Amino acid sequence: MCPAIPASSPVHPNRVRILSPGPPGPRPPAPWSTGCSATSGSATTGRCSTRPTSPPPPPRRSPSPSPSSPAPPSSSAPAPATSSSCSAPSAASSSSPPSLLPPPPFPTFPLPPCLLRRLSASALVADFSPLRPFRSALDHIVRSVGADVAVHQVDAHNVVPVWAASDHLEYSARTLRSKIHRLLPEYLVEFPELPAPAIPWTGEKPLEIDWDELFTDINREVGDVPEITWCEPGEDAAMETLLGTNDGFLTKRIRNYDTDRNDPTKPRGLSGLSPYLHFGQISAQRCALEARARRNSNPKAVDAFLEELIVRRELADNFCYYQPKYNSLDGAWEWARKTLMEHAVDKREHIYTREQLEKAQTADPLWNASQLEMIYHGKMHGFMRMYWAKKILEWTNEPKEALSIAIYLNDKYEIDGRDPNGYVGCMWSICGVHDQGWKERPVFGKIRYMNYAGCKRKFDVDAYISYVNRLVGETKKRKPENPLSLLKKKHSKSER
Repeated sequence: MCPAIPASSPVHPNRVRILSPGPPGPRPPAPWSTGCSATSGSATTGRCSTRPTSPPPPPRRSPSPSPSSPAPPSSSAPAPATSSSCSAPSAASSSSPPSLLPPPPFPTFPLPPCLLRRLSASALVADFSPLRPFRSALDHIVRSVGADVAVHQVDAHNVVPVWAASDHLEYSARTLRSKIHRLLPEYLVEFPELPAPAIPWTGEKPLEIDWDELFTDINREVGDVPEITWCEPGEDAAMETLLGTNDGFLTKRIRNYDTDRNDPTKPRGLSGLSPYLHFGQISAQRCALEARARRNSNPKAVDAFLEELIVRRELADNFCYYQPKYNSLDGAWEWARKTLMEHAVDKREHIYTREQLEKAQTADPLWNASQLEMIYHGKMHGFMRMYWAKKILEWTNEPKEALSIAIYLNDKYEIDGRDPNGYVGCMWSICGVHDQGWKERPVFGKIRYMNYAGCKRKFDVDAYISYVNRLVGETKKRKPENPLSLLKKKHSKSER
């Protein structure tokens, strides 16, 4: 599980509140959530957007592997797959896991058939409801496939998740991919039908909120984060993005996904689902099931989408679960730490402060455009995120500072920030996580290098800069009402 975000991490109500039906604030996805769904981030049963805040992570069952573990495994000898046939001990076991949850009673929920098959004692089913507090009433039950699908050891009040596809820190997607695909037939299954809630709403008076004071406090903290309007909140909007008849990803835009997703001048080539997955407003398993059902029409595009949706997201969860220093230079592999520190004193052509970088005040127009896209659009193109983070390494005094700035900006402005994918993206770009050593060069050492000339060979840089400038201009022209004001009006109207 990703450890809790530090209290110093910026909270961005303009964006969080737009998408989040629950309380505002950062909520990293919980790889330790239980059940079976499709990928990291936000798996819910079918189409549920309920999301209470996440509890603290459960204690680890074993020490995390050292980042100085052996070098990457040889491609000719992939790591053996972990067995997925664990069985649940009886409630009377003398070696019960530590208590993670408060005592019952809890509401009960139907369990997916694949999870029921994992219980060796049918008597445990009645006591499986303690899963509820792990995330939302449904999120923790229907979780994700592959590395995220947990086999559980259960007693009356305790749940200890065990990763079915991997029980250790994986070196790269290559070492995890086959393990996940081996388990897909069992775990990538349709959702059960959900009954209506057994306990009706009591009609209790909602909590009184001092909206003026709340608005003042939040505006003082994050008033510089522009509101976005392109991403409509909620389950219906998420399903429209996935399957809409006008511009749905699977119905209208997926045909060239395998090629267009790496071209920043073609933003419609991306799925646009990451905010909904991050905030739990659509299930990653739902996306995977719908994509698989359409594979015959666009096999290459669907395979590329499932690789990102399942394998890459599971890999990010795996890293944040097994590596407690997932957002630190100490979490990198030994070879990467060594080469970065050897070149930490190399002369930099430019040195920028965090404030200069945040305001896009660099000598590189392409990097400035990517930073402005993140600020004003709330979501930087995936290809540009790599270039963006690597240039921060090149323009700061040391790798530790570079990583800190990249994570700060990502968490502050990206609507899908505060997420395992974001942390691993920064760690890949700056610390070589899930990558290999490359030709040694100044500043970067053996970390993979990217530059402006390479980007020009891959896509039309001028077209991308023009596209971002239009986005910025359109956003500045709009003066949308602050979401807090809209909530206040809605609250007042409901009271009348």
